[in-house]
Amino acid sequence: MKYRLLGDTGVFVSELCLGAMTFGGRGQMWEVIGGLDQAAVDAIVHRSLDAGINFIDTANVYSAGESETMVGKALHGRRHSVVLATKARGRMASGPNDVGLSRLHILQAIEDSLRRLGTDYIDLYQIHRHDQLTNVEDTLRALDDLVRSGKVRYIGCSNLSAWQMMKAIGISRAEGLERFRCTQSYYSLAGRELEREIVPLLKDQQLGLLVWSPLAGGFLSGKFTREGVDPSGRRANFDFPPIDKNKAYDIVNVMRPIAQVHNATVPQIALAWLLAQPVTTSVIIGARRQEQLEDNLKSIDVVLSTDDLEALDAVSRLPLEYPEFMHVLPPDRMPGQERRFERVRSH
Repeated sequence: MKYRLLGDTGVFVSELCLGAMTFGGRGQMWEVIGGLDQAAVDAIVHRSLDAGINFIDTANVYSAGESETMVGKALHGRRHSVVLATKARGRMASGPNDVGLSRLHILQAIEDSLRRLGTDYIDLYQIHRHDQLTNVEDTLRALDDLVRSGKVRYIGCSNLSAWQMMKAIGISRAEGLERFRCTQSYYSLAGRELEREIVPLLKDQQLGLLVWSPLAGGFLSGKFTREGVDPSGRRANFDFPPIDKNKAYDIVNVMRPIAQVHNATVPQIALAWLLAQPVTTSVIIGARRQEQLEDNLKSIDVVLSTDDLEALDAVSRLPLEYPEFMHVLPPDRMPGQERRFERVRSH
């Protein structure tokens, strides 16, 4: 296992992060995603730690808190060897204030998460989504208080737009508040929209990137083709995140021969591509079965060649859009500029 810096924190995290969204959820919607019991969770967590993973991510809404409880039990006696991350924002009860990013909800949510996880601090506390009803400064001040109290080490965000992240960072700097050190965002060969505005922001502001759904909700598992769909695949029952499936089929068709050359699987190629992107800090992997975990762990040994990366980029790259084409095309390549430059040279 290799380790990468989490933004500019000086903290090293494993390039694969164990996601806990599959933990718990029996009888709920989360059962479609996971539904694992404590014995299965213990086995997956312990195998991950033994393989060198030192980074685990969960959220209070996963299985209505059950995921956090299971993670806490699985980490008994090994808590301090792990960078532990969780999130807050989603609805946790039926009351009007049991949701959102208000100070009221955040201060209650952190206490509940600490209790469920069986720990007295969270290494990385993330806001799960934007809350349009709450003043951003109120949210940041509440998070800053958690860091100053020692209940949280660092803060991050998830699923924000680039302008929302930059606004929050600007407020934090102006007011002397703790700032976001990373974002947890969707990124995959089948979903590269992050590259339009968020990736440039991350590079400019030195934020870390934690990738969720690296297999595009299982579409890049190799179980989905134009000829048919494997009913055991997660996307067969939970079709998320949205992707251009026709384009994704083409991507998988390019991935298959590359996987054969490397004696690897299609999912390993998807993960290896993300690990080859300089902006990536850690890729969050989730597993319902032990064999899925073992397959994902092997992705760190796949080194894609320049030809591999060029082929994958060609089939998956985003179309050039405004204002990017104004940044990429040199002035002398703009329509009509050739004649103008000829006139200048003739004089």
